[in-house]
Amino acid sequence: MVLSSDLVAFAVALMGSLLLTVPVRRLAIHYGMVDLPGPRKVHLSPIPLLGGIAIYFGFVIAVLLTMRGAPAGQMAGILAGATLLAAVGLLDDGKLLHHQVKLFVGMPVAAVFLIVSGIRAQIFSAFIPGTAGAVLDIGLTLLWVVGITASFSIFDHMDGLCAGVAAIAAGFFTLSATLHGQTMVRTLAAAAFGAALGFLIWNFNPAKIFMGDGGAMLLGFLMATLGLKIRPEGAAYFPAAWLVPVLILGVTIFDTTLVSISRARRGLIPFTTPGKDHAAHRLANLGLGHRGAVLVLYLLGAVLGGFAILVPRLSPQAAYTLAAALACAGLVAIVLLEGAPFERQAGKK
Repeated sequence: MVLSSDLVAFAVALMGSLLLTVPVRRLAIHYGMVDLPGPRKVHLSPIPLLGGIAIYFGFVIAVLLTMRGAPAGQMAGILAGATLLAAVGLLDDGKLLHHQVKLFVGMPVAAVFLIVSGIRAQIFSAFIPGTAGAVLDIGLTLLWVVGITASFSIFDHMDGLCAGVAAIAAGFFTLSATLHGQTMVRTLAAAAFGAALGFLIWNFNPAKIFMGDGGAMLLGFLMATLGLKIRPEGAAYFPAAWLVPVLILGVTIFDTTLVSISRARRGLIPFTTPGKDHAAHRLANLGLGHRGAVLVLYLLGAVLGGFAILVPRLSPQAAYTLAAALACAGLVAIVLLEGAPFERQAGKK
């Protein structure tokens, strides 16, 4: 029996990430690359970093083995962006780079790699012909890639949270691409799914290793890329298709919105002021505990992913009504969680 490329990509990435985590963990301990406990951390003992290396090689090996027929330019752009952000994150984990470099240099350059390779949003150009529409789509692509990558970068604050939510999102990207015949996207998503899931086995509470910023930024970039590539063109109503990636990535978008509003209200800079004020922290403080909070966000990711699969089957009016209802529910949740207990940070990173 000949296995499909997506199953091979998933299995290779899963086993690669799972097995490579063992030597990577030893390497991190040997060189003292550990995340120390602190007032803004939830762990009580040093935890090895560098898990992003295992995720990166698991994904890259799977892609190189299964994506030989894919457009070379696009694959080069994806791998170049992934490599850049994994490297920048690794340097940041080692305290060898100012943390703002990743936000204002690394992420935008990775987005440019995608744009140059031909991967970009195609929303404005569908309604505004010519250069104007293309320029607006390029701007949207930059905002999307930087925004989603940054959201994952600050989302890695509890055992199993970032890897698990990324795995769920990648799983729904795989399903959506399968339903609409996007072979390249399906295989890419399956590889990301396997890489995240393989690492999650080591990272779920109690975590034996952290992915570090290299892993979080890598996963964010891959999710942003899949969001740009996913296009259910076979669906009856294409205008609402942009809702699909927004819903699949709704958990990190919601969390980033929550902390951005909360920190801005307190006079803090959202992406440069870490703290225990994320949705998971607040849910844990409400009595759910560490695992309970993470599992609730897993469930939210699955629910939003289910809505994303439903969207292409709805009329535009129904799809936008659903989106508006979910947006209102999200705003209500932000108001309620803003009133939940959390540890207030006092200054910049």
